[in-house]
Amino acid sequence: MHRRDVLTAGAAIWLGASAAYAKPDLTKAGPIIDAWVTENAFNGVVVLGRRGRPTWSRAWGFADVEARTPMTVETRFGIASISKWLTAITVLRLIEQGRLTLDDPITKHLKDFRADTGAKVKLRNLLANNSGIPNGFTPALKAGQVDLKSSAAEAARFWGAGDLTFEPGAGFDYHLVNWIIVQAIVEAAADRPFPEVVKTLTLDPLGLKDTSPEPAPAAVSYAKIDPPTRKPDEVRTLLTLASGGYYSTAADLMTASAKVFDGGFLKPASRKALTTIEAPQSDYALGGRVAQADIGGVKHAVAWETGRTIGYRSHLGYRLDTGATVVILNNSDLPQPTLSKLVYALLGAEAV
Repeated sequence: MHRRDVLTAGAAIWLGASAAYAKPDLTKAGPIIDAWVTENAFNGVVVLGRRGRPTWSRAWGFADVEARTPMTVETRFGIASISKWLTAITVLRLIEQGRLTLDDPITKHLKDFRADTGAKVKLRNLLANNSGIPNGFTPALKAGQVDLKSSAAEAARFWGAGDLTFEPGAGFDYHLVNWIIVQAIVEAAADRPFPEVVKTLTLDPLGLKDTSPEPAPAAVSYAKIDPPTRKPDEVRTLLTLASGGYYSTAADLMTASAKVFDGGFLKPASRKALTTIEAPQSDYALGGRVAQADIGGVKHAVAWETGRTIGYRSHLGYRLDTGATVVILNNSDLPQPTLSKLVYALLGAEAV
């Protein structure tokens, strides 16, 4: 079976189910996607849709190359930093319940956190990666110097103890410590383990049956496909759940984006907060970016959720005015800008 010939029955079922819905111009989409797939030897899934209704979907290659397990549109992938988006949604749900506010200082919920820093840094700074808290965690994790069994609160207190590298809101530093602290705050506010809070407040109400921190079943992570070279997750810890620990499918991401941005899942104030840029130097809002796509010479706002971890790459682009959606999932370590190029091309050609 040639890798480009893997077109699943699931895709056909999806297309049939959405036949009554306005479709994109596939005379534009098809050639754009085919050329991109060929150029990049793509292994993974591409799904197009409008406001949660898939209009085009296809899978290429193999979920497990050695076992010759075909990729399907239902295959799960590590979604890496798209987990931050799910975390931000969960925080907004807690805000709607009155348990948090975006302007809560860290020390309101984590009493043992460094007092001066914890009083300055607000929850919104953590969600926007502009807290100024230093990142000693990532190099220590790579060096095997992190206690992987510590709680999020313990890790937050330890790794958040350094001096600020800039005043909150004055810079941008995309790193794990922000999200370890968010994870600890969520657990403190809800008085439950983080995965349980996300499941109860976000995953279950959205109907995301295939989204969880469980790594199996999922596509195998590869550094390259030919010859197949696996790229395993050598350091897996609950401390990185909020920042990048979830697995999902294209269908779940398509569903979530429509319900979150257009479907009334969040209150208007929460939706606005989720897409209001807090760190303009990186177009970063809360848990994700808001990009500008050039469509017919006019800029249009696109919720821009991306993820990169080991061999997994993921991209969820949702045009905020029309609901045009592109989901790309890959398990062969493609450069993230390569995925972004396809999203921009499809949106720019109004092929979605």
